[in-house]
Amino acid sequence: MPDLSNGTATSVLQENPTNPAHVQHIWVVTGPAGCGKSTVGNVLRNELGVPFLEGDDYHPAANKEKMGEGTPLTDADRWDWLISLRQAAIDALSPSESNKFHPPAGVVVACSALKRKYRDVMRVAAYGSSSVRIHFVYLKLDEDVLLQRVTQRQSHYMKSSMVQSQLAALEEPKGEWDAMTINVQGSMEDVQRNVIEAVTEKLAEYV
Repeated sequence: MPDLSNGTATSVLQENPTNPAHVQHIWVVTGPAGCGKSTVGNVLRNELGVPFLEGDDYHPAANKEKMGEGTPLTDADRWDWLISLRQAAIDALSPSESNKFHPPAGVVVACSALKRKYRDVMRVAAYGSSSVRIHFVYLKLDEDVLLQRVTQRQSHYMKSSMVQSQLAALEEPKGEWDAMTINVQGSMEDVQRNVIEAVTEKLAEYV
């Protein structure tokens, strides 16, 4: 069992550099617009030393245009996006020239994944390999703070009117064994500490 006194995911990985089980982890940071998915995703990228995929980058132009106009996406709008993002996560775990044919220990993905069926699409990424594990890091935040954050964002296609539609569609991952909920009401320092502690504890289960 690793020493968790350092409280960092990096310490767990460093104590077990050979990764005898060859387990790779997909960390899907989820939640509605404004909850901090990109910020937390970058924190985990730096902490774990793994690639980070920004889910918004995988939306087709038609989706971005709809959201920019304040039109909520339908399930049909999301399927191809989720499948593309899932494939990108799988590709990031594979040996390639970009990682010098030394695949990373995992990948972090920012993806709203508001409904369970959307998360189920992402879960398929772990079905094809016995060495891949997927985890959902749900960022929970009050509606008024979400609205404030989205309103303050510059040059982003997501409008504040979309927050209500996302919250209406939201199915929190209660009871889902591969999901953890992180309350992100506090300071960024508190959020970072809570996320890193939760991920560190999860990683320790595979050592």
